[in-house]
Amino acid sequence: MRVPRVAYLPDSFHEVNGVAHTSRNFVAYAQRHALPFLCIRAGTRIPHFEHETELRTLELRRSRVSIRIEKDLQFDPLFFRHTRSIRRELLRFRPDLIHITGPSELGILGAYIAWEQGIPLAASWHTNVHEYASRRLDWLTRHLSRRTAAGLEKRVEAASLWATTRFYSLARVLYAPNQELCGLLERATARPCHLMQRGVDTAQFSPDHRTRALDDSTLVIGYVGRLSVEKNVAMFASIERGLIDQGITNFRFLIVGHGHEEAHLRASLRQADFAGVLRGADLARAYANMDVFAFPSHTDTFGNVVLEALSSGVPAVVTQGGGPKYIVRDQQTGFVATEPEFVSAIAALAQDRARLAQMRTAARAYALTCSWDAVFNSVYEGYREALSAADGLPLSETS
Repeated sequence: MRVPRVAYLPDSFHEVNGVAHTSRNFVAYAQRHALPFLCIRAGTRIPHFEHETELRTLELRRSRVSIRIEKDLQFDPLFFRHTRSIRRELLRFRPDLIHITGPSELGILGAYIAWEQGIPLAASWHTNVHEYASRRLDWLTRHLSRRTAAGLEKRVEAASLWATTRFYSLARVLYAPNQELCGLLERATARPCHLMQRGVDTAQFSPDHRTRALDDSTLVIGYVGRLSVEKNVAMFASIERGLIDQGITNFRFLIVGHGHEEAHLRASLRQADFAGVLRGADLARAYANMDVFAFPSHTDTFGNVVLEALSSGVPAVVTQGGGPKYIVRDQQTGFVATEPEFVSAIAALAQDRARLAQMRTAARAYALTCSWDAVFNSVYEGYREALSAADGLPLSETS
């Protein structure tokens, strides 16, 4: 059976976020398996084209008028100036399918050119844009009554979800990181949705990188990710107070990342170390030196950092909202908890080091069953099903 020729236009690639992490691993998968694959992405380098066997890359620079969304994430309203270059490269590559990752400048252009050239479109959902939109109204809602703020947030979230799902309905096949989101997308778009979960490099993220002694009595509570309002990081202050109220004082937070909430956290937390953004071996050591991973976000669709923590032998405490609850095996590799239960879950591990050791082993064992190859193998199966259904023929007969 002929392998589909895929043109992939991700929202981000070089940045520090889940889409970029997944995209880099997708390109590595295509390279590993010598697949016909074109990645068109935004970057900071001078526009250039690379061609390595079947893997092709077109990188295009954003303009100076780009709107900063995060410290390392931008939206360029003038990116359409690259339309001719993108169209030319797609015509040269002749993809069977174009895959976009959301309503970014790349996603909008990819969807338009797919429609223009009659190329089937695939779209993967990586970010709960509707929830982010409502959470980021806090600059306004903090000045309103609780009832008025809740009503405004609900309306903004509903409108954002409607607009986003209308965009995703342009695709022939959809992907999402958990079954809950797949169900939502199928109902809202009437399109088939397949799981596109995440894998982990178990050699890079491993307990072997730990430099602290296992019997170190200080409990290190870790977090890796953006320090932003939608990640609910303000909850760390209440966790700190709750642990101290229970008489647990021998702990430290190890917070890796940056974002708008960093100054507030530095002012609120008394027992925290801020490492900034870490990569490579430094990030692997940071994970391995944690004892428990606290991830209070309700908005993450999957939570790559949770899987990386488990791979490092670090049990995780996550909320009942969002995608991380599908990664953690409650009471085995960590806890799926309500916000009030976070303190008791962390306290239980602080007070029972034998249970913590068992969870460390179980977390690592689970992570060893995850692989990027398995993730992207299933993505390609979805491509084949979508293309076969459209043509009424197996892909091998359409080549």
